[in-house]
Amino acid sequence: MREEVEDGADLWRADHVLDARGLACPLPVLKARKWITGMAAGQLLLVEATDPMAAIDIPHLCQQDGHRLVRQDRSGEGERALLRFLIERGAAAAQPA
Repeated sequence: MREEVEDGADLWRADHVLDARGLACPLPVLKARKWITGMAAGQLLLVEATDPMAAIDIPHLCQQDGHRLVRQDRSGEGERALLRFLIERGAAAAQPA
């Protein structure tokens, strides 16, 4: 069952939602990796974070582990900025060591 998040809900429909708001680097990416590891190939994870480093770390995670970054978005400015990432778990995704 896919969850919907407001603000263009169809664009952000996901099987799982990870609320990483308020967590500092490297926690958002570590928690995302843990969630994705337990997901089936093709499932979608929506990550919401406020840590500016997530804008670098999450796309890198996808590239490194073989997942697809479906979309990303930033709303707000400065410390109030909300970063959102929709990740599709890859079929042949690398398993973390």
